[in-house]
Amino acid sequence: MAISAPGIGSNLDVNGIVSQLMTVERAPLDRLDIQEASYQAKLSAYGSVRSALSSFRNAIDSLASGSGFRTRTASSSDSAVATASASSLATSGSYAIDVSKVAQAQALAAAGQASTTATIGTGASTEITFEFGAISGGTLTAGSYSGATFTPNAEALTGSVTIDSTNNSLAGIKDAINAANIGVRASIVNDGGTSPYRLVLQSTSTGAKSSLKISVSGDSEVSNLLSYDPAGTQNLTQTVEAQDAALTVNGLSIQSASNNVTEAIQGVNLSLLTAGTSTISVSRDTSAGEQAVQGFVKAYNDLNTTLNGLSTADPTAGTAAPLNGDSSVRSIQNQLRSAIGGSLGSGYALKTLSDVGIAFQRDGTLLLDSTKLSSAIDNNPDAVAALFASSGNASDSLVNVVGQTSATQPGVYSLSVGTLATRGTLTGSAAANLTITSSVNDSLSVALDGVTATVKLTAGTYTASTLAAMLQSAINGSSTLSSAGLGVAVSENAGILTLTSNQYGSASSVGLGGTAAAGLLGASPVATDGVDIAGSIGGIEAFGSGQVLNGASKSVTEGLRVEVTGGNTGSRGEITVGNGFAARLSTLVDQFIGSDGTIASRTNGINRSIQDLGRQRDTLTQRLSDTEQRYRDQFASLDVLISNMRQTSNFLTQQLGALSSVG
Repeated sequence: MAISAPGIGSNLDVNGIVSQLMTVERAPLDRLDIQEASYQAKLSAYGSVRSALSSFRNAIDSLASGSGFRTRTASSSDSAVATASASSLATSGSYAIDVSKVAQAQALAAAGQASTTATIGTGASTEITFEFGAISGGTLTAGSYSGATFTPNAEALTGSVTIDSTNNSLAGIKDAINAANIGVRASIVNDGGTSPYRLVLQSTSTGAKSSLKISVSGDSEVSNLLSYDPAGTQNLTQTVEAQDAALTVNGLSIQSASNNVTEAIQGVNLSLLTAGTSTISVSRDTSAGEQAVQGFVKAYNDLNTTLNGLSTADPTAGTAAPLNGDSSVRSIQNQLRSAIGGSLGSGYALKTLSDVGIAFQRDGTLLLDSTKLSSAIDNNPDAVAALFASSGNASDSLVNVVGQTSATQPGVYSLSVGTLATRGTLTGSAAANLTITSSVNDSLSVALDGVTATVKLTAGTYTASTLAAMLQSAINGSSTLSSAGLGVAVSENAGILTLTSNQYGSASSVGLGGTAAAGLLGASPVATDGVDIAGSIGGIEAFGSGQVLNGASKSVTEGLRVEVTGGNTGSRGEITVGNGFAARLSTLVDQFIGSDGTIASRTNGINRSIQDLGRQRDTLTQRLSDTEQRYRDQFASLDVLISNMRQTSNFLTQQLGALSSVG
């Protein structure tokens, strides 16, 4: 290994000299470091700007729906009788209620068993089918009906449970019913008798139409335990009768299947607890709206402080902020101030934020006049909501604006309907066979809106109306169809059944097959597929989907969704679309912080500049390495030269000294 000791021969401080020379040479590299540090500071500052804008956006979003300005609150004078809550649709006032009966669910008890785990029957596969409906007529004695009729509830869903050798015990039957989640709750109670364990079945829904009819197909012992027909064999005893709630509201009689009464008073949900009287008071609650506006003002002032702090120099301290003089920050501030200080224009009862007490101060911050805001909310809450939120209204009562996006332009648009949406139907060609026989004509293959399912019907002899109700319940009770959100309505006319899909539009269709189909609908039923709505909004053809017209893409109505629930074809009035301050500011902030927005553009440019500095640094570092090596090579040569010259000098000195001695 070669040992290098520069300067030994010449006594020169080669390392020191080279180090000083390289300090001078590294000046451009130091300037790159300073420049990169500046860029990094700008990136950090833009991160703070983005965070502040996001916080401001959150405050805007709390105003975007406008619901806080329409909030109502409800209270009960006797919360033991009833409690209440109110939506924005409620009208302020007092409502006297008198509850005579609360709704309750039917409960049935089976005969006692000696054990909860002992097997019941042979374990043969047995199907238990639960129907829901109303019991009428007859008499009730000791928990059993005589002379009564059972009318199926078409709106309730039929459900089935299979019992076999794996679960043919009292506990197994209980668990199977509960696991099926079909609207029946099962439990086992001990009555203290010689066979103390009794299976108790209760509908999970209250109301007179929630009574049970239980059909058992299979093992006779299971049938003897659980078969229950209020109009026939009753192997269970009714312990609680199903009943509707009965009450009066300001003297008007009302019945409800549920103790949660939502339609007695518009916008008010009553929760009935016991019989008695109470007064429900509904009043306006402005606190949510006021808090949302206060949050908006605070968020803007916080944002303004952040932007000023990151873009303003301090002459006293002689320091400059990371974004001092940055045009993008100035642009963000100017656009926000212009938007907040602007006007919504004609068509609005309140046009500017100053109308509700929000105004700029001389230092650029916002100040809220809470008294003026409260007065505006009290006098015209809908106008305050429209001032902030997006809004859409139709002049036709059968037309609803169900959605709009930031692409939807404010304005008034005419609505014209060329074709109304229809639902798929299947109509029988002959009167239905009113008798369903187990394993003979009780199976249906249902094709509904593109989804197929197998449905088993409950055996029995029906009237045309009760058959329609049972058929509707059985089809809608299919887990395959219900999980897809599909269902049918079944009606009858002169004994001929018609099945109508619950869905509108071209995807709507109904088809039946299986052993029961011909008996229900005749040999040549007529199927008619649904049709999508067609029409135009603002003179521009819209895209129809079911009952909803969607504004054309790339047009002023893009993103607008209008639902037409009925009426006639032709002109259907006007659609008014508003875009309040919250919606406008939200769109503006999106332009700042979006993936293609102002901040992304600036930070991407800074990152590219940092990458360019990195490339320059790599090039300069290599150049400095080469320069240092060149300096060292040059000084090494100088070291050798000086060393040789010193040796020559010493030799000459010796020779001259020798000559002097000889002389």
